[in-house]
Amino acid sequence: MTLFKNKYALLKKGIKTRRGLLPPLVILCGVAMMPVAQAADTPVQGGTLIYATDREPTCLDPHVDGDMPQVFVAQQFLDSLVSMDDKGAIHPWLAKSWQVSADGKTYTFHLRDDVKFTNGEKFTSQAVKANLDHMANPATQSSTAGGYIRQYLSTDTPDEYTAVVHLSTPYAAFLEVLAQGFLGIEAPGALARSRDENCQSPVGSGPFKVVKWERQNQVVLERNPDYHWAPPYAHHQGPAWLDHIIWRFIPEPSVRFAALRSGKVDVIEALPPESETAASKNRSLTVLVKDRPGNPTYGGLNTRREPFNDLKVREAFVRAADIEGALASIFFNHFHRASGPLSPVTPFYSPDFAHADDYDPKRAAQLLDEAGWTQAEPSAIRIRNGKPLAVHIPIGASTSAPERTLWEQVQATARQVGFDVQLQPVSDAASTDLQGKWDYDVSLGYWNTNTPDVLRILFGSAFLGAAGSGGYHQNDTGFNNPPFDALVQQALETQDSDTRRKLYYQAQKIIADNYLQLRTYPQSTRLGIYKTAHDVRLEPSLTVTWLYDAWVSK
Repeated sequence: MTLFKNKYALLKKGIKTRRGLLPPLVILCGVAMMPVAQAADTPVQGGTLIYATDREPTCLDPHVDGDMPQVFVAQQFLDSLVSMDDKGAIHPWLAKSWQVSADGKTYTFHLRDDVKFTNGEKFTSQAVKANLDHMANPATQSSTAGGYIRQYLSTDTPDEYTAVVHLSTPYAAFLEVLAQGFLGIEAPGALARSRDENCQSPVGSGPFKVVKWERQNQVVLERNPDYHWAPPYAHHQGPAWLDHIIWRFIPEPSVRFAALRSGKVDVIEALPPESETAASKNRSLTVLVKDRPGNPTYGGLNTRREPFNDLKVREAFVRAADIEGALASIFFNHFHRASGPLSPVTPFYSPDFAHADDYDPKRAAQLLDEAGWTQAEPSAIRIRNGKPLAVHIPIGASTSAPERTLWEQVQATARQVGFDVQLQPVSDAASTDLQGKWDYDVSLGYWNTNTPDVLRILFGSAFLGAAGSGGYHQNDTGFNNPPFDALVQQALETQDSDTRRKLYYQAQKIIADNYLQLRTYPQSTRLGIYKTAHDVRLEPSLTVTWLYDAWVSK
């Protein structure tokens, strides 16, 4: 997760701006540039950066549940065993080096011996064991981190700085997921506390530490003065430049943007699309936008019941949705159409499936005719065996207003070829219940992660059963395809990049050919940055904000 899926929340949830006459640059998804905003001269030590975002975490410990707002904050106070660069290559961090056994089931990590958590505990092999055990423990309710390491068996600690991790099966994506903030390393003593206490004030070894969390208001973070083990992608070593970060929660988009424009906050996340053009023209602001890796925002089609147990009907529904038109009107042309089962910035993404689900109402009508769904007259609801072609889509209370509007436009265009799309506003709890019972035709969500193994999680037969709480299943399409399962499993059994690329290409083709999702747009990090903030960067694994190098001039 990694991830936010709407359903997760329900579970429990080196480029510089040009100066002078030109407006600030906008860094667009897919452009090969270092994601950093605002021109920087010599960094200034000290000061407080105020950061405003739209959603508050349910828990500050990212091992618990696994929603994106958790990792946004956690990235500031946790370090990871390994790091990932913007090309997908794995590098050291808390682990200096590692070896993988010939059978792919044992990873031996050699650890740094100079790291301390902010509560004074030493980072040792026992900390690695405590963290992996914590993620894998069902009592942690770790939907994301725990889900990623289902293969985990145990960790041996032959000495203080060697951790030997045993897996039940080969798992080539293991190092990739270890680079994510969801699997960040926490102090063992803190993990030993109650779940609620650790949610309130987790302890890491990162450049900042959690001082306090004022619910429905803000999290206060303070600089770790002893920090000197930053990852390779950092632009300096030693403690962070900032003394404090105030991480505020401002759900209302217009209020959040007004706070940025007035300089009351230094950075906002989830820059409103209706404000993005104005922000890019404002000489006091910089816009930083980059796609996140994983599976794009989607509606998963339930293949376990009519009407989407029929491939022709699934393709017809996808072809009947004018997603590009909807994105243009709702998001002011700032969001682009998803172009396949993987987001373009995901390792082993292929562009070959970019047009597999283009809007084509004539093709949709032809497919429905072939499937036996008939119309009495143009634009009428189609019927087969006396039953209307109805599509039920639960819309949970936490679904954003733009997302609801997007699906209303899907409803309208699909209606033109004969689908009766019924959007069902429900509480988050009711949406979770319906999801657990497979009582839906379309399930809304997305999955942010830095590995193409997301295909196995979302479409593999091993993920059809209940996981976590509430009967939740990651594979919400019900897809059960042995050849696909074999491909993604083979991809986990080899460390060879060329072989993995070929296998994931075939897996993407199977998913595209089966029309299992109506994909809308890739998830992205969208920041608005006031002129007082400098060197605000995005870390490479999940493309989330990383403020270690940031500084302020005010």
